[in-house]
Amino acid sequence: MNQLQYESSPYLRQHADNPVDWLPWSEEMLARARRENRPIVLSIGYSTCHWCHVMERESFRDEDVAAFMNEHFINVKVDREERPDLDQLYLEAVQLLSRSSGWPLNVFLTPEGKPFYGGTYFPPEPSGRQLSWFQALQYALYNFRENRQAVERQGDRILQTIAQGIQGSNDPRIPVSLDPILSRFDEVHGGFGDAPKFPDFLPL
Repeated sequence: MNQLQYESSPYLRQHADNPVDWLPWSEEMLARARRENRPIVLSIGYSTCHWCHVMERESFRDEDVAAFMNEHFINVKVDREERPDLDQLYLEAVQLLSRSSGWPLNVFLTPEGKPFYGGTYFPPEPSGRQLSWFQALQYALYNFRENRQAVERQGDRILQTIAQGIQGSNDPRIPVSLDPILSRFDEVHGGFGDAPKFPDFLPL
């Protein structure tokens, strides 16, 4: 059993016996990701989502897939009905990254929570141009390790686009719980944080 066994959400508890070492979203989780310098797998769904159950059965119960996820990633499960704020933020991110949306929503994040790759349902085997879930894991990990500056730029630009949209809309659905991520937007120099920014070469 993983840490989801202690959660109140029925959706999260459905994943409590997965071999994936799922964690709930928390500041402690983000601190651990930063401390260990590991990318985050964020998987968002809800209890009546058909494809969420399919992917759970096909991929998250696979011992080999789980072992790879546990070794290389911080793995996080979120119930969209419990955290609509995170769902909205990362749904918009995946729409910008892949032109797709829906659930399960699977997003790869830097240790700071910046999205750099994602999609919805990934099959256990590649299909046409669609990567399998294991291939998606390998792709995200390779880019996080070998193309870190590009990954950071991608994440910065995605969050910048979302932050500017939020500032323009005054959307009351965006709660202060997103402040730790979105408040780092540098309105003067662009990007997130105070560190020097790299030129932006990546297309969306």
